[in-house]
Order: sequence, then C-alpha cells, then structure tokens
Amino acid sequence: MRSHYCGALTTDNIDETVTLCGWVDRRRDHGGVIFLDLRDREGIVQVVFDPDTEEHFERADRVRSEYVLKVTGRVRARSAETVNPSMPTGEIEVLGKELQILNSAATPPFQLDEYTNVGEEVRLQYRYMDLRRHEMQDRLILRSKITSAVRNFLDNEGFLDIETPILTRATPEGARDYLVPSRTHPGQFFALPQSPQLFKQLLMVSGFDRYYQIAKCFRDEDLRADRQPEFTQIDIETAFLDEEAVMEITERMIRELFKNVLDVELPDFPHMSWADAMERYGSDKPDLRIPLELISIDDLMQQVEFKVFRGPADDPAGRVAALKVTGGATISRKEIDAYTDYVSIFGAKGLAWIKVNDIDAGVEGLQSPILKFMPDDVIAQMMQRLEAANGDIIFFGADRRNIVNEALGALRIKVAEDIGLVGEGWAPLWVVDFPMFEEDGAGGLTPLHHPFTAPSCSVEELADNPADALSRAYDMVLNGCELGGGSVRIHQRDMQEAVFRILGISEEEAGEKFGFLLKALQYGAPPHAGLAFGLDRLVMLMAGAASIRDVIAFPKTQSAACVMTDAPGDVSAQQLRELNIRLRQAREENKPAD
Repeated sequence: MRSHYCGALTTDNIDETVTLCGWVDRRRDHGGVIFLDLRDREGIVQVVFDPDTEEHFERADRVRSEYVLKVTGRVRARSAETVNPSMPTGEIEVLGKELQILNSAATPPFQLDEYTNVGEEVRLQYRYMDLRRHEMQDRLILRSKITSAVRNFLDNEGFLDIETPILTRATPEGARDYLVPSRTHPGQFFALPQSPQLFKQLLMVSGFDRYYQIAKCFRDEDLRADRQPEFTQIDIETAFLDEEAVMEITERMIRELFKNVLDVELPDFPHMSWADAMERYGSDKPDLRIPLELISIDDLMQQVEFKVFRGPADDPAGRVAALKVTGGATISRKEIDAYTDYVSIFGAKGLAWIKVNDIDAGVEGLQSPILKFMPDDVIAQMMQRLEAANGDIIFFGADRRNIVNEALGALRIKVAEDIGLVGEGWAPLWVVDFPMFEEDGAGGLTPLHHPFTAPSCSVEELADNPADALSRAYDMVLNGCELGGGSVRIHQRDMQEAVFRILGISEEEAGEKFGFLLKALQYGAPPHAGLAFGLDRLVMLMAGAASIRDVIAFPKTQSAACVMTDAPGDVSAQQLRELNIRLRQAREENKPAD
C-alpha cells in the first residue's frame, strides 16, 4: 500500500510521487490550507492539502487525530521560512493529491507525545496506544536491534540457536514456579521454566558445545522496577571452555553490542571478588560511577564502651563500617532523619553520623550526638583512616554484617543520587569468587546461585567445609545493575551428589527431581560453563529507561497483572473439571480466590 515510510523521506525524494500510510499525529487548518502531520514507526512528515484537490481536501478537513490514512502526493522542498529544524523531515513536505481514510479513530485516552503525564496504569490499559508514542517506538526498535546484534555475534562465533521446552517440571531455582495443571495426567503439573538451566546442560552432554537462545523465563515472585513475572534472557552455554574463556567471549559480545548499536566504547572490565565488593560497596553489583566506599572500623570500635558499636565490633558475624560522603555536611537534620527511615527498610536500627566542620580543631570541630561515647584518640584515628576533610559527613552502620552491608550499600547509592555524586558514562566490571552457599535462616545452607554451580574445590574439601567454599561463578555488572550471571557447571556425578547432600536433598529426593541429570552426568558429560543475560534489563540500560516495563511491548504491572487483557482471569467450571481442579473458595466480586 505504501511506497515509503513517512520518517524515511529526505531531500533526495524531492519531486517524487510517493504513497504513505500512517496515523494523523496532528491536523491544522491555516487559511484554507490543511496541514496533516502523518506518523508511522519511522517518524513524521507534513502533508499539505489545498482546495484544488476538492474531494480529497474535503476528506482532509474531516480527519482527526489518530485517523489511519493512505496519502499519495509529491515531495517538495519547504520554503526557507517554514523549514522545521527540529524534525528529521523538516526540510520537505508532501503536497497531497489523493487521500483515503482507512479507518477513523475515537479520541485518544491520553496525549501521545513526550509531554503526556498520564499514570502508568492508564498507559498499560491502553498499551496499543502508548506504543504509538515516539519514545516507545524507539525503545522497541532498539530492542530489536539489540537482539539482532546478539544473534549475529553468537552465530559468527559458532553458537547454535536451539529451543528448549516451556512445559517442564518444577526445580529449585530460588523463586516460585508458575504451575500448569495437566489434563491428561490428572493431579499432576508442569512448571514454566525459571531458566533453561538443566536443558542447556543436557545439550552440552549431547555434544552441542556452543548453544544460545533468546529464552522466555517465568518466576512467580514479588516484583520491582527491574522484575517481571515473565522475562527474556540471552542464554548461553559452552562445553570445553572455562570461566575465563566464557567471560572473554561475552565481554567481547557486550563491547561490540554497545559499539554497533550506541556507538559507545566501553572502558575496561575490572575483576573484583565478591568479598571485596561487599567490603567496599556493601553490594555484589556495585556502581563504580559513585566515588564512595565503605570503610571497616571494627578494630577501632573494640576500644569504646558504646555497646551499639562495641557489640557488633566484637561479634565475628557483625560489622561496624563508615561511609564518608565528600561535601555532605550540607545535608540537613531533616534529610538525615529521612535517611534513617530509609536504612530501616534494610533492617538497620538507626543511623549514626558525624559532620566535619573543622578537622584541624579536633573533636571540637566535629558535630554529632555520638562523640560523647568515644575517646578522643579513637576519634582522631577514625578521622585519619577515613581521610576526613572539612565539609564531609560520615554515616555509620553497626549490626550483623549482612544488615550493615545492605543498609550502607543502599544508602551509598541514594545519597550519591540525591547530591549529584553519580558520575557520567559506563562503569562495567566482573564480580567473581562468590561463596558457594549462604545461610538459609534455619541453620542450613542454600546455594548463592543454583545447585548446579561448580565449587572451586574438591568433593572432600567441599564436604569438610561447605560454608567457606567458593564457587566458580561470575556476574557482569554495569552501572550498578547485574547484566548477567553465570558459572562453570558441575559435570561429575559425585560432585553433584555432594552438593545435594549439603543442601539437605536426600538421595531419594535427588533421584525423583534430578534423576535424569544425574544419569546424564554418568555418560561422558564434558566440562561446561555458561552465562545468561537479562535482555529486558540490558535494553532498559541502553535505552536510558527507568523500568523494564518501558522496554517490553506488553508488560505486567507490579502486581503481576495485565490491565489491558484483565489477566489473570476466571476460567469456567467445565475447564476446571477437565483439569481435575476444585477451588477451595469461590472468588467473590473483585476479590482473588483464596
């Protein structure tokens, strides 16, 4: 129907007769001449109809915003005084000769431009309208370019695009599964995959040594700005490559992606151990654009009688740390109170602080309600260690190590954003040497990543000291966001069984849930490793969007619902009978079933 896209016309098309299809972005009537801004996915071009065209002029007079049109006309240069430098097509216009109204349109539910301030709920309810906006079109076009670039890179590196099942069985991946009842197997359920983890490992056993997939994954978990119940990951697995080789390939892929799509040269990717990241930044995905670090002062606090600090300092599981904010002494008491409320979200019981007004005046030049609890020599040592200067503020955390790290790590980011300490550009890194396990809160251990990650020790060493074992895992981090994570996998049955034993998975349970994997490991499973990138998160970062919902065509809300299709919804009693399901409680009007 069309010969050109609206936004693709240039001065090279002057004097050509073109046929365009699109939506009316704006209509203007100037002294008997009608101007239509016609829009498609490539952009907007101005179409002019004058009374000479009679029938088509009358149609142009009837059209309104978002009408769908087919227009034929001649491209011409705009006069010098009407050139619009803010439009890519601002030097030309189309003199309309024929106009066909392909469809009319009701008044849009909100303004379709960058100035719209409608709430997200309305935007998602009318998502098909929201996606017409230039900003959203650009983001989804960018997403398409990113996936194409990834596929091209991996294809050229000898990877094979292989699909894995969507209907599988429940496995422990750290979140709840979405379950699918089976009609043909009454009382039994499939699960939607949280990742293709086991299938891609089985592909390595099968001899497909380089696999990738743009894979749909599902997790029934609490949502945040960067989480969705269904999401997409770039899933990669290799055989006969170790962690260094996998990191080299995937780092090169991300470098080429940024260069080809954004024309950005990423800086070096430093390697940082998990322990170092937690010690210095309180996070395993530190934003290196922020020039603030946590400094441990446990040894100094062991010299004070102040129990709030002394207790955690003496506790092997505790930590006392300081966060010096350069130039932060201008932060008001009201703002400090707000930060105190903020860190309480992460379990902190309070937020101690010291303002440095005159470092040369010693204790007299400091301002804080906690100074009276500390000897002068300890304060002097602390100021020296922190390299405190006039105009700084120092925040303190004292509690169990994980609480201090999480609270001060989050405060580090928030304060930096509030007072403008976040640097420009991109700051990538690799985080390595993760612990194999973490405490589960009930006296047991749970895998920090997943139970198929290989430890960096022998079976005997793992059994003797599992709590201190390190894994062969690695995460790529960019600007404080985890882009992807991976590991060398366990490829020997005795090691996999040892990990299951440590996790409290009995031999019977392991056979029931993972018997197919354990059996496969007996038949010449090669050493293998992989990594999965969150595609939605990657696009969000590259697009500069605030939420992954802004880079997904039809996302769910934070309550895991689709307000456009009103999903999830009820099903008929007949469907439930066929699935051998009976609801424990009938759903009341506007109330979820129990």
